[in-house]
Amino acid sequence: MNKVVKIGDIASLKTGPFGTQFSAKEYTSEGIPVINVKNIGYGQILENELDYIHESTRDRLSEHILKTGDIVFGRKGSVDRHAYISENYNGWVQGSDCIRLRFQEDVNTRYISHYLKLDHVKKQINHASIGSTMASLNTDILKNIKIILPELSVQNSIESVLSSLESKVDVNSKICFELEAMAKAIYDYWFVQFDFPDENGKPYRTSGGEMVWNEQLKREIPKGWETVRLGNICDFRNGINYDKDVEGDQEYRIINVRNISSSSLLLNEAELDKITLPSVQADKYLLSSDGIVIARSGTPGATRLLWKINEPTIFCGFIICSTPHEALHKTYLTYCLKRLEGTSATKTGGSILQNVSQDTLKSLFVLIPDREVLRQFNAVMSPILEKIHSNIDENNELTKLRDWLLPMLMNGQARVE
Repeated sequence: MNKVVKIGDIASLKTGPFGTQFSAKEYTSEGIPVINVKNIGYGQILENELDYIHESTRDRLSEHILKTGDIVFGRKGSVDRHAYISENYNGWVQGSDCIRLRFQEDVNTRYISHYLKLDHVKKQINHASIGSTMASLNTDILKNIKIILPELSVQNSIESVLSSLESKVDVNSKICFELEAMAKAIYDYWFVQFDFPDENGKPYRTSGGEMVWNEQLKREIPKGWETVRLGNICDFRNGINYDKDVEGDQEYRIINVRNISSSSLLLNEAELDKITLPSVQADKYLLSSDGIVIARSGTPGATRLLWKINEPTIFCGFIICSTPHEALHKTYLTYCLKRLEGTSATKTGGSILQNVSQDTLKSLFVLIPDREVLRQFNAVMSPILEKIHSNIDENNELTKLRDWLLPMLMNGQARVE
């Protein structure tokens, strides 16, 4: 028999360490992994930007050590995301801006994790969150989130079916992670170390390629390359400021700050909310596949590449859209901007974007490589990005199947044999 319960009825909640308990200065280059907001996906942990602490720090924060079966939410940003703690992550530590859920023993917590991925549950969490600029979550909000809980035997059966689907999603996600790491390594090798293939196919700088001093960037660059201000080679637009209660005549997907993070390159269109707006108001904010979107707040300077846009999509006022004048520059400039995530921007582009505006971006000097080198770079990157996009699409289809199966299994319309 199914029953409706609140999370607070079946789980204890714990906010991560902060204030006098823990300082960011205690992070180390290796040791015990810490799960922070940036590491939380939809049911899984994103391992590409982990922070670490010493064992002594972990022992001091013993009440925040994670156990198999725990579920972790972030307290800000994409608050509808959560991470399920499998055996692989047992003993890791929850970060300062996280909330840990630890459930009763008579609950299948992986079933709960699957349930929390349903669209109506994510909307329930987003609508209950607070904050006008960036969504925020607290234990009181999470305690009151309602879920449907069948008998334990039914939970176990449903979890078994859905976990088999998610194993394929996990494989695809790991492939995407490896491909993105490969793409970044290629960019760094070509345009940071300047060891792109020369006319003989050998690494340019290592093979003695001529370098010249560039005053704008305060560094040596390959001879024949130039620097330009970003505003001279890109157009910029601010997003729409809209009233959520306004009536309209057309449905649009909308990119919010929470849809952009520094951990990924391509935008996942399935994560976007939909709103209805007057077409005359929204049409000038429509996005196409030739753009790059940059967060002005949340994670300032966080950048995503618009690879394929299949439905009418607009962007909100806390995001800037950059459209390169030449398609040849798009992927290269995306990586240039992603390297600027985090510190305050300088006119030389030497540090990360903290206070992002059109003026800030337009004033940045960027290095423009030789056109033939850019063509070669795009030829190498295109199949990598296509595979990432293909895996994202397949994961979205598997997710739709999961979301369709869960209520069907719960109400008896589908059975596990």
